[in-house]
Amino acid sequence: MSITVVIADDQEMVRTGFRMILESRDDIEVLADVVDGHAALEAVERLQPDVLLLDIRMPGLDGLEVTRRLSGRDHPRIVICTTFDLDEYVHAALHGGASGFLLKDASPEMLVEAVRAAAAGDSLVSPAITVRLLKELASARPAEGVRKPSEPLTERERDVVRCLARGATNAEIARELYVSLSTVKTHLANVQGKLGARNRVEIAAWAWESGLATSAA
Repeated sequence: MSITVVIADDQEMVRTGFRMILESRDDIEVLADVVDGHAALEAVERLQPDVLLLDIRMPGLDGLEVTRRLSGRDHPRIVICTTFDLDEYVHAALHGGASGFLLKDASPEMLVEAVRAAAAGDSLVSPAITVRLLKELASARPAEGVRKPSEPLTERERDVVRCLARGATNAEIARELYVSLSTVKTHLANVQGKLGARNRVEIAAWAWESGLATSAA
């Protein structure tokens, strides 16, 4: 079955480019492309897409508010795609439940993989964003505001989270730590439960905010 997508961006050239890239893949179907947040919410309700590819800055209802209103739902998975000009917008989107985050100049391959990852319940964040964004935002966040896990992470879970915070994929983590892919997924599921995180993006954000990402192994 195809992965169904709705694109929301106020720039026609961006919408057209994204549609052309995604529709060139046999496993992805673009159901609609819309110009603002209100139209995005209407399209989601009407079409029930698997993934919503969403710009942050749009007139009327912006992407942050759309993300907030859709938070807590299994679908659609939200992939944010932005020019990355305001870090606080990115931070709010990730903590609002976005499953992926890309720069608008990301390669076509990365755009496709982000949509596929989101549809599968995983997430993909541009490596260029992961360290730069999360590190900068964590330094500005008061330590007392960092969430506490329900129980301590095991040493192996901490190793996995450190790799994740650097932008590594599950396959890359498995190779680096000499464990199976299923073991990585199990560790991440355990960490997600302990943190009450909605996805791996929130786990990565927590790693930087808590200092785990920069601590010695």
